[in-house]
Amino acid sequence: MAVAFFVHLALAACIRPLPLDRRLAAGLGGAAMAMLVVAISRFDGWPGRDWAPVAHVLAGYYLSGRTFVAPMPRVEAWLIACDRWLLGNPSARFAAWPRALLGLLDAAYIGCFLLVPGGFAALGAAGRADLADSYWTMVAGAELGAFAMLPYLQTRPPWVLERLAEADAAAPPRPSVRFMRRATTGANTLPSGHAAGSLAVALGVIAALPELGALLLALAFTIAAAAVVTRAHYVVDVVAGLALALAVWGAVAGVRFSG
Repeated sequence: MAVAFFVHLALAACIRPLPLDRRLAAGLGGAAMAMLVVAISRFDGWPGRDWAPVAHVLAGYYLSGRTFVAPMPRVEAWLIACDRWLLGNPSARFAAWPRALLGLLDAAYIGCFLLVPGGFAALGAAGRADLADSYWTMVAGAELGAFAMLPYLQTRPPWVLERLAEADAAAPPRPSVRFMRRATTGANTLPSGHAAGSLAVALGVIAALPELGALLLALAFTIAAAAVVTRAHYVVDVVAGLALALAVWGAVAGVRFSG
């Protein structure tokens, strides 16, 4: 699955009209990652093999970001219209929320990146490292599936269009804004990798560790809400991300049941 994603990314870099530096970064990076995935898969029994998908997900995010060239105004307008239909004026609505609540949601959004390895660490601590293949198939499938659409659906996240960074220039910016400016690609993923990945982590854990899985489910929906409130994502992104995670979970569960 990871090989298919990175090969697809390399091909997309060749086909899409990209500047040379981005074409080389996404194309050569995708090809190199595909070969690395194959190489690591041959080290059966090596503990690092079970942790390699963390690198696959991170590389998939940043390399797919190199395919972003120009936003699609009509798609952005539709996404904004959906948000306004559901939420009114999102920036004004959420700005009025208590600072403590906004801080909690900021932390949930930023901490989502720790959830992916954290879920597998919990399985390992419980003696269920044997579930590595099914866990990573769900999580990497959801994350990489979200990133795979970026070469074709190119939009800017709402925090860019709503100019939250500029609005916060006169005051200390929220942690989520600082994080998005410094650590993200500046491109919007539709479906949302935050929503897809966090729900996939919970679904990958819940069968083996029901209590922790239930807690992670609650956290996944908190992260999904945080992605909208921080304006990292549109509502449509989040709903599509949750649906993607459920689809991947259903496919993995179906294969296990038929096996």
